[in-house]
Amino acid sequence: MYDNVLVATDGSAGTTETLSHAAAIARDNDAVLHGLYVVDKRLYLAAEKDTQEDVRQSLEEEGEVALDDITVGGEEAGVETVTEMEVGIPHKVITEYADREGIDLVVMGTHGRTGRDRVASLGSVTDRVLESSSVPVLVVHIE
Repeated sequence: MYDNVLVATDGSAGTTETLSHAAAIARDNDAVLHGLYVVDKRLYLAAEKDTQEDVRQSLEEEGEVALDDITVGGEEAGVETVTEMEVGIPHKVITEYADREGIDLVVMGTHGRTGRDRVASLGSVTDRVLESSSVPVLVVHIE
C-alpha cells in the first residue's frame, strides 16, 4: 500500500514519536522512509539584517541533527532511508516534496514548536499540510 513514507520534522522533541510511527509503517510495507526538514525562510528573513545568516545557519544545524535522527531511526527499523533539507515555507515545501517524490503517506506530529516560534510560523504547519496535501496524512498526537 505504501512505497514511500515521508516524516516531516522541525527538530522538536515530538519528532521521536512521529518517527517511530513512520518507521514502523515503512518497515511493515517494505517502503522507503523519507525524512524532510524545512528551513523556514520566514524565521531568518524576520531577523535583523546583520543576524540573518547566523539564524539561517542555526536552523540548518538543527536540521542536520533532526535528519541524522531520522537516518538512525530508519536504520534501527531496517528500512531504506533518504533525507533532505530544503528552504522555504514548511507546509508548501512538504506538500511539494510529497508530490515530486511520489510519497504515499505523510506522517507529522500534532504540533512542534511552541511559543514565539509557533507565532512566527503563522499557524500550524500540520493543519496547513492537512488542508493542501494530495496524499493521506497521518497525524501523531504529541503530548
